[in-house]
Amino acid sequence: MLRLLRLLLLCLWPLGTLSASEILLVGGDDQPGIRNFVEAMQSRRSHDQVRFQSVAELPRPSQLKSDIRLILLDNAALEWRLGETAGPPALAMRVSRVQVEQRLGKSRPAYLCLLWSDPPLARQLRLTRLLLPQARRIGVLYGEQSRFLLDELRQAAQPLGLEIVAQDWPDLRDSRPLQHLLGNSDVLLGIDDPDLYNSKTAKNVLLSSYGRQLALIGPNVGFVRAGALASTYSDQDDWLAVLDRLLDQPPARWPRSLYPSHFGVSGNQQVARALGLEPIDPKAAALALAEGEPTP
Repeated sequence: MLRLLRLLLLCLWPLGTLSASEILLVGGDDQPGIRNFVEAMQSRRSHDQVRFQSVAELPRPSQLKSDIRLILLDNAALEWRLGETAGPPALAMRVSRVQVEQRLGKSRPAYLCLLWSDPPLARQLRLTRLLLPQARRIGVLYGEQSRFLLDELRQAAQPLGLEIVAQDWPDLRDSRPLQHLLGNSDVLLGIDDPDLYNSKTAKNVLLSSYGRQLALIGPNVGFVRAGALASTYSDQDDWLAVLDRLLDQPPARWPRSLYPSHFGVSGNQQVARALGLEPIDPKAAALALAEGEPTP
């Protein structure tokens, strides 16, 4: 029995000597949404030292300890970390592909792991095919900052038997490009470009598309609430799960960028009825899409 106890203590001994990580969450302001996220992180990683500081309270990145784990919660935090190359690696959240392209172009600093906030294009296309199996011509509006996504969209559409009908919209005051696209598409797929899809353009895009009995997929959950048919999204629990996995690894193993593997589907049932579509079952749709996700 004594020998067994000694063996058990030897097995358990490394668990008691694991050092806690210092995790610093950074944001522009201590807002309620950020405070809620920090509290959730503290609860989830109670074995680590988790704290929040605003950008105004922090020194330059190079003056922080090299082994600290940085999580950047908004654009202000990202700009602070981009201020100099020296400093600890960082996980940058709530950044979209278009925003980063606009800010950094093709460069991707080695000290950043970018956690994309916009839905993956391939996943949005598969959602489109799931909800609208008869649709083949996928209309896509793009601007100067989102043009770079078109090749990726076309590559993702090809194995699904879908055609991307792309239309540049350089002047939002001119609705002719939008009307031309709607006249040549079966459905409109919104990409998360804030220059094209925002509170000022929402009414025109939604009324124009439904005036032709065409659905809008995406670009995000906010547009689903406003009148888009559906979109995929990742919630706070999904992002916490991603961070959990990454924080358990050394920063050298962090990918340059990634989407969360866990996600849900948001659908507007009123819009589905108006378009004569079947009611959207969010759980069933998310499960069907998850089965088609590429394996790591």
